[in-house]
Amino acid sequence: MKPSRAVHRRLTFDRVSLMVVFLGVPVALYLVFVLYPFTQAAWYSLTSWSGFTSTQEFIGFDNYAKLAGDPLFLKSVGNSLVLLLVVPALTLVLSFALACLLTFGGSSTGAVRGLGGSSFYRVVSFFPYVVPAIVVSIIFGRVYDPSAGLLNGILTGLGIDRAASFAWLGEPSTAKAATIVVIVWAFVGFYMVLFVAAIRGIPAEVFEAARIDGAGRFRTAVSIAVPGVGSAVRTAYVYLGIFALDAFVFLAGLEPDGGPANSTLVITQEIFRTAFKDGRFGLACAMGVVLAVLSFLFTGIVFGVGRLLARRSGEVAR
Repeated sequence: MKPSRAVHRRLTFDRVSLMVVFLGVPVALYLVFVLYPFTQAAWYSLTSWSGFTSTQEFIGFDNYAKLAGDPLFLKSVGNSLVLLLVVPALTLVLSFALACLLTFGGSSTGAVRGLGGSSFYRVVSFFPYVVPAIVVSIIFGRVYDPSAGLLNGILTGLGIDRAASFAWLGEPSTAKAATIVVIVWAFVGFYMVLFVAAIRGIPAEVFEAARIDGAGRFRTAVSIAVPGVGSAVRTAYVYLGIFALDAFVFLAGLEPDGGPANSTLVITQEIFRTAFKDGRFGLACAMGVVLAVLSFLFTGIVFGVGRLLARRSGEVAR
């Protein structure tokens, strides 16, 4: 009878140290710096803590009841949801369109290639992403300046007299759109580079076959590029959506007081005001919990829809 080949793996020093360094330490850091603060904030949301006392009076769900009846907070939630819907959609559509131009939008003869000078366009488009958000906000604050801003100067030079001294950030009808443009401008380049890498992962023979079959650039983008970047789109949408729910730095730089008629006020600005200006940390923590729940719901919906679409596409392929 031959001895069993299954040999019990002994816990050697190398194996234990590997588990401690690459598993134990990251888990410990996650528990200390992520789960514990979140649990602590959830507890504070059930108290009337002012942020400057050693004790916290437990009041249950009173803070959440206040939020449900607070029109200013509900306004900030609505504005954040608008950013959640608009910013990722605009950013990803523009990024994908630019990526298609830089990968297979060039000449229709010869090898499949992008526009001439595509490397230069990638560098220029990526530049806004490396600029700090607060700097971008300051720059666009000057661009939108009613009296000496670049935008009004260009529009006035084109003969649009209505643009003279127009306050883009001071009108409720344009303030939100103006801030969305800034956020989209800052992120388009990064996600364009992401999509360029994903599209280049598709075999060139597929694009050449599509050209031989007479498919135009739009058809190629829809039928070949979109399925090829599906996983990248889902990941990018989650990151952009979570950022859109935050967007504190951009909004604090452009509209620190929430904009005209609170048209650009977002949840994070309301959290900052409630905690550090009003001294109601318990209520601010309740707002933070609401924001976290919205982020979790959004992420779950995106990945759930992605899996459903992937399952349906697999069934169709069969």
